Formats: sequence, C-alpha cells, structure tokens
Amino acid sequence: MPAGAGRRGLLLGRHLCWLLCAFSLKLCQAEASEPEEKLSVNTSNLPCWLVEEFVVAEECAPCSNFRTKTTPECGSTGYVEKITCSSSKRNEFKSCRSALMEQHLFWKFEGAVVGVALVFACLVIIRQRQLDRKALEKVRKQIESI
Repeated sequence: MPAGAGRRGLLLGRHLCWLLCAFSLKLCQAEASEPEEKLSVNTSNLPCWLVEEFVVAEECAPCSNFRTKTTPECGSTGYVEKITCSSSKRNEFKSCRSALMEQHLFWKFEGAVVGVALVFACLVIIRQRQLDRKALEKVRKQIESI
C-alpha cells in the first residue's frame, strides 16, 4: 500500500461528512421568519396587527392557488389567517404556521437524521472491515516470516 493512501480515504470521508452535513442542513432548514422591521418605521405603513390588538376571524388555513398569487402573506409559509384589528376594525391577512406544516417539517427532519445515521453506520462498517483486513494481513505476514 503506498504511503498516504489511508490519509486519502480519511480526507474523502471528511469531505463526504461535510457534504452530508451541508445537505441535511439545507434539507431541514425551516423557512426563515420575516425580517424584523426597523424601530424608526412609520406605524401607518405597518399591518394593523403589529400595532393593535386583534381577533382571529378565520383560523390558520392553507392558501389556495389564487390566494397564493394575490396575497403576499401566503408567500412565506403557504398558510394564512384572517384577523380583525380591534381599534381600526380593519380586516387583514396574517401569515401563520399550521400544525400540519410543523408536523411535515418534523418528519422531514427525522427522515434526514435517519438517512445520515444510516450513511455513517455504513461508513463505520466499511472502515471496520478495512481495518480487520489490514490486521489479518499483518498477522499473515508475521506468520509467513517465521
């Protein structure tokens, strides 16, 4: 075996590890919440539910294809709830996260974790077999030299 061949396998395994970690993070990344508004923003431009108390008129529900195209609040999560602001009596839509969506994200994460665990279990088994073969070869050479 040439010098440094084991190191090449170790580097390949390290690169594979980083690749799998990056893939699992990308796969499991939940959609980021909307960016925080600056404190000096004029309150008249803000949605009423940020500055007033509100009542939920319609519970969190998935957006239809038409509503997804027409309502910007549907863009971030795909779910929206209708609210009524107390002071101004305005009806507005607010993006929300449903239990069904959270459950879907949870199982997606669990699947990714199980997949990564299986990959690394296979890598451990392969590496253990390589080490066993090297040990047997070393013992065989020692026995032959006697």
